[in-house]
Amino acid sequence: MKNPSLCDGTGYRTVLFLQGCDLHCKGCHNKETWDIAKGIRITVAELADTLRKSCFNKELTISGGEPLMQADAVYELITLLYDFDICLYTGHDISEVPPKILDKIHYLKYGPYIEELKTTTTPFVGSINQVFTEISHATSE
Repeated sequence: MKNPSLCDGTGYRTVLFLQGCDLHCKGCHNKETWDIAKGIRITVAELADTLRKSCFNKELTISGGEPLMQADAVYELITLLYDFDICLYTGHDISEVPPKILDKIHYLKYGPYIEELKTTTTPFVGSINQVFTEISHATSE
């Protein structure tokens, strides 16, 4: 469910891997997350409580799988974690990220992973077509 990371967004972050992916990118390093039925069911409130207890610095990256497959739950979670620094990783285009989610996150990594464009030198992305950006209008409450 969560791991500490220095390479999934700026700083020392907790990473939440959500189950389910509709993209199935060639060369994906998280194929075990593709089948949404293989995940652990937990309520959003329980997950938020667990993250509040375990994410000591309130820096969270939501990854997958593909988080936008559970966009309503992601929105509910980031609303409950209103005081967290949230980064969202998606293989979809930025235009496919619901505006209500964009309004509540600080960073976004978007674009499909393309194995032929793999990079190990560009921070926070797996292939050079992907974009990691700060969402300037995101604010903490």
